[in-house]
Amino acid sequence: MPQAIPVYLAAVGQTENPTNVGLLDIIFHAHPVVLGTLLLLVVMSVTCGAIILHKARVLRQATVQSQAFLELFWRSKRLDQVYEQAEKYRLSPVAEVFKAGYVELSKLTSGEQRGQMDLGVDNLTRSLRKAASVERTGLESLTPFLATTGSTAPFIGLFGTVVGILLAFQKIGVTGQATIQTVGPDIAHALIATAAGLVAAIPAVMAYNYFNARIRILNSDMENFSSDFLNIVKRHFAASQVSHGNAGR
Repeated sequence: MPQAIPVYLAAVGQTENPTNVGLLDIIFHAHPVVLGTLLLLVVMSVTCGAIILHKARVLRQATVQSQAFLELFWRSKRLDQVYEQAEKYRLSPVAEVFKAGYVELSKLTSGEQRGQMDLGVDNLTRSLRKAASVERTGLESLTPFLATTGSTAPFIGLFGTVVGILLAFQKIGVTGQATIQTVGPDIAHALIATAAGLVAAIPAVMAYNYFNARIRILNSDMENFSSDFLNIVKRHFAASQVSHGNAGR
């Protein structure tokens, strides 16, 4: 086995110092197709790393600020006071849903839709649903690239592997020899391509699943808040109608 390294280096032209062979030396002597495959996988892996760091920070801030906003909302007795302080929670999707609902509620109580409770509540429901959809889309941004990398990177690596194996068999056919000096470099390149595909795919899949779980929790928070907000508005209008009815008597 110790003879394998000098023989391999002889094949790639690095016989001057066989003991200093490294992974980069092997990669840089790969076939252009295999080298291009490795470069593509590196770009995908680095991009996924940047997305993972960014989404982890965004989702963490969204979770923390949403919890803080919900505490503020249920602790406060006036919606206008909550709206004034909602600007402090711009990274909270729940706060953004509340602001959209409060703006629509202001139209409902300002006289534009006074006396049209059913129409006003329908408009409020649509506003809350639309705001939640916008926030959910923002939370899910960039995550499709993680899914794409997780599903395609192994196949891209497999393509490099197939090319490396084909080159090895081609050399065997030309030389008529199946020695390590003949097929060693191409087999090494093929295995590196396989490893690169897995290295790119595994973190991407794990991060995608984790982020999806966090986004589902935030989406559930928005849906629950929307339902609670609508119930509060309906109770308020119902109480107002009862008070007006009693006053009319």
